[in-house]
Amino acid sequence: MRNNYLPKIHVHPILFVFLFISFVTGTFMELAIILAVVLFHELGHYTAATVFKWRIQGIMLWVFGGVMDTDEHGNRPIRQEAIVTIAGPFQHIIIYLILFFLASAELGSSSVLELIFYYNTVILVFNLLPIWPLDGGKLLFLGLSAFLPYKRAYQSVIIFSMIVSLFLLIFQLVLFPFTLSAFLVMIFLFMENRSEWKKRYYVFIRFLLKRYEGNTAVTAVKPIIVPHEASLMDVFGHFRRERKHPIYITYPDNGRRAVDESDCLLLFFHEKQYNKTIGEAVNYIS
Repeated sequence: MRNNYLPKIHVHPILFVFLFISFVTGTFMELAIILAVVLFHELGHYTAATVFKWRIQGIMLWVFGGVMDTDEHGNRPIRQEAIVTIAGPFQHIIIYLILFFLASAELGSSSVLELIFYYNTVILVFNLLPIWPLDGGKLLFLGLSAFLPYKRAYQSVIIFSMIVSLFLLIFQLVLFPFTLSAFLVMIFLFMENRSEWKKRYYVFIRFLLKRYEGNTAVTAVKPIIVPHEASLMDVFGHFRRERKHPIYITYPDNGRRAVDESDCLLLFFHEKQYNKTIGEAVNYIS
């Protein structure tokens, strides 16, 4: 975890494309306002995460949004993650209040204030779209993961995000005049989710590893009943956030054996029983 008060800020390569476009089209002031609003937005996430003592690596900035890179991977309470996520959009309310004060006191150019108001609104609405990794997509994922297993919730959000990205891309191409910036942003979101889909196995393994290390929040117990021929990964596919899972293995003779989820994780990560069924793997438990 970084000990200094300010995060390490990275710039996504796509941002350099927009910087070039802004210089060519003479819209650098607009881009500067956008980046300032985005940075203020991300500092909201960073401040809330710091309060909860998250391990933060830095912030990645790109046009109309950013991503805070942390070492927390589904192991923090859902409520806590929701607060950190909402802290970004909340910053836009602060910007509105500042603009209202400046306008009331007749401080600053009215045209500049109107421009800041416009982009503040656009970025707020954009970030609340239900597309991963935007804040709306993260809130959708948190909502789903409160009721569904982690693996299913994560994959559902990625698939849904790709569909929505394509829908919005087609929607703006058919019904609105073509704008390069909107086109690039939607393509970027689709490609980001396509990349996340390819990494879904590793994301899930990272989630399991945090549970194996005992670094996860638990608020309730939910038993899992699985047949003896199920693989360990099939069993893990039932794991939910904030739930401790006693696992009951059923056998053809109507017999049943109970094991703890920590035993199954130990079999996978320590004993390396990757290709064994749960019925075979538990024989290694003394």
